Amino acid sequence: MKLVIDLPDSADIGEEEAKRIIAAKLFEIGRLTLGQAAEVAGCNKKTFKEILEKYNIPVFNFDNPEA
Repeated sequence: MKLVIDLPDSADIGEEEAKRIIAAKLFEIGRLTLGQAAEVAGCNKKTFKEILEKYNIPVFNFDNPEA
């Protein structure tokens, strides 16, 4: 699925950062696995774990059985 989102210029965010934020949030709420989220973010799992750390999202979510 391809998603198109038009953000105002004032959002000051590039496409790559937007992908990382969306992937991180979808991982956090249990909609994507770590591997799927890393793919959406366009990076490997190790790098995606670093992204999660940046956004204060734990890699292991004991409330999410898929994490």
